[in-house]
Amino acid sequence: MASILVVCTANICRSPVGEGFIRQRLAKTGLVDWDVLSAGTWAAHVRPAAQYSQEVMADIYGIDISGHQAKMVTAELIEEADLVLCMARNHVEGLSLEFREHTEKIFRLSEMIGELFDIADPYGQTRPRYERMAEQVWGIIDEGWDEIIKRAGK
Repeated sequence: MASILVVCTANICRSPVGEGFIRQRLAKTGLVDWDVLSAGTWAAHVRPAAQYSQEVMADIYGIDISGHQAKMVTAELIEEADLVLCMARNHVEGLSLEFREHTEKIFRLSEMIGELFDIADPYGQTRPRYERMAEQVWGIIDEGWDEIIKRAGK
């Protein structure tokens, strides 16, 4: 069984969306024994996914992330993950410094399509910003699916 960890800052906007998309895609491709989690580099409080993240995922993509609870990245989560997909450069840099022995499995999500850019955090903004974020995350996961599977697969 392979394990993927999706990381953003507070684990309430971007990473729960990424986790939801990856879970759905794994289920559709029959990889039901794979594990997908998300966490935040600054998830100080246990909170549900942002309301707009929940709404966008349910209304547009038919994915329920209402049960999500934010959690902090831990050494155990990094250790257990075969692939760590971060939403921004600062997440990669921070995790690579803190968990030096695992840098070979820590990437920006955009690297899965051969590019280097951040997924903007829509926190505190309008629903259309969340829609654009989700569309961007889905586009990368869809286009980079083979690379995600290759890097996470054992």
